[in-house]
Amino acid sequence: MRHIIWDWNGTLFHDIDAVVGATNELFRSYEIGPLTHDGFRACYTRPIWVLYERLLRRSLDEGEFDRLDREFHEHYHRLMLACDLSEGARTALQGWQEAGGGQSLLSMWEHGRLVPKVEEFGIHRHFSRVDGLRSEAGGHKAEHMVAHIEALGLDAKRILVIGDSVDDATAAAHVGAEAILFTGGMTSRADLERTGVPVVDSLAEALARA
Repeated sequence: MRHIIWDWNGTLFHDIDAVVGATNELFRSYEIGPLTHDGFRACYTRPIWVLYERLLRRSLDEGEFDRLDREFHEHYHRLMLACDLSEGARTALQGWQEAGGGQSLLSMWEHGRLVPKVEEFGIHRHFSRVDGLRSEAGGHKAEHMVAHIEALGLDAKRILVIGDSVDDATAAAHVGAEAILFTGGMTSRADLERTGVPVVDSLAEALARA
């Protein structure tokens, strides 16, 4: 492997407190919760509207998801201000750079919010490219992975994707890259292991495997 493509939310950025906290705020009026981290992971799935239907135990009404999605992000963007990088993130980024490897960042979070947040933590110097979501319709990560690798001009077979979701593993497989999944995000270990790719409990372990 010569290049690592890192995921952001739940991987380099430890925001599970903000995600679960925002979800609990969102469903407070429905008298659901509060969810713990493990309780959230047990029901988490994508697309997000399916998760909301699981929590509500009914189909969403017309226009209800748009409202819930807007309110979730209002809560999340407030709560994430208290979140930090994942344990070992700085060491992993520095270690791979010192080993001569390339690094970039691909996230399904809004590009306009992602870039300044990465710069705020002072880790942008490690990345040759940072890509977030530039449109409202996110879809699956695979299509964005294709565009990211094309922009990098690299052979996908020499790339390792490190993320925290099934979507990261699917995106890596779509382009022919390898993947390692980290348990620090929203997805349960059991769901991560079903992808068949290596699953780790720390970024230090992910880098050691790389």
